Amino acid sequence: MQKNKSRKVDLKDLTQDQLVRFVESLGQPAFRGRQILAWIYRPGISEFSQMTDLAKEFRAVLSQAATMSRFDDYLVESSMDGTIKFGFRLKDGLVIESVLIPEEERNTLCVSSQVGCAMGCSFCLTGKMGFHRNLRTAEIVNQVCAAQEWSFSHERGPLTNLVFMGMGEPLANLESVLDAISILTEQRGLDFSNRRITVSTCGLVPQMQILGEQTGVNLAISLHAVDDEVRSSLMPINRRYPLQQLIEASRTYPQKRRKRVMFEYTLLEGVNDADTDAEKLADLLHNVPCKINLLSVNPTGDARFHSPKEERILEFQKILRDRGFTVFIRQSRGEDIAAACGQLAGKGWPVNQDSESQLK
Repeated sequence: MQKNKSRKVDLKDLTQDQLVRFVESLGQPAFRGRQILAWIYRPGISEFSQMTDLAKEFRAVLSQAATMSRFDDYLVESSMDGTIKFGFRLKDGLVIESVLIPEEERNTLCVSSQVGCAMGCSFCLTGKMGFHRNLRTAEIVNQVCAAQEWSFSHERGPLTNLVFMGMGEPLANLESVLDAISILTEQRGLDFSNRRITVSTCGLVPQMQILGEQTGVNLAISLHAVDDEVRSSLMPINRRYPLQQLIEASRTYPQKRRKRVMFEYTLLEGVNDADTDAEKLADLLHNVPCKINLLSVNPTGDARFHSPKEERILEFQKILRDRGFTVFIRQSRGEDIAAACGQLAGKGWPVNQDSESQLK
């Protein structure tokens, strides 16, 4: 529970268990915590006075001891392909981005977990902006709340899937991400199914184990190379957790039967897209229950990296499929508004110090 005695407690920072303990500290029975949680995440609830089945006196106590944060005047950009990018300004003036990807039968929200990123992957703009700080649980959950409200108000329907693939490395902010997942999947909270949530990592091996033990969400691993030399040059984290260690952790990752780890592989022309790379990738993953996503690199201003031609991508896919793997080619979305994979950097939004544009 993230609690500062000098300030009101933000109830959106609290899981159900933490909320129960909080109301007990106010002299209330445990069921009041569960009761409040059911109110917090109802659409349109922003004041304690709206919680009509709580005693008036207790509502007054809550208003003195707690608050319910939300993102209000966030900024929105629309792509030609229907992708929506949200810019959320935090209380300290920093900006995070989320991306809504509408498809025929689903609405997927790409959620951020940090302001910036410390992983330093060479083909990712978020890494180039550096690391500023971790997001609080409320700052993660409020991205989902705001995008859900926007989607309904614009007749786009409910969010169906959540992917922790926005700004930051989710497993480097594990405590807040785990608490956010608890709230997102709690029936009294936002009631998402575990199978509709995916957490992506560049390969923080110890935290992968904890995620698998404490949640039932899907795991995606950003791989992007088939040998340590190339991967270390692209992803510095590989020097701490090299491929052999990462692949073994993937093979033993705690998950339900029939679930498979998703490996993300960004194809970089002349770097990792040869037939021999595809064969090595198949050898590397041969005993790991998995699926593979192939991605084209998106423009980041780095002249070193280019996407292979479509024929090369299809041939790479065919080699893997011939070896028995399930392989998808993920289409880039939102590139024209810098909302595609590797492009989130919190830049281009107008500077606005108006408190109405902040998390409040």
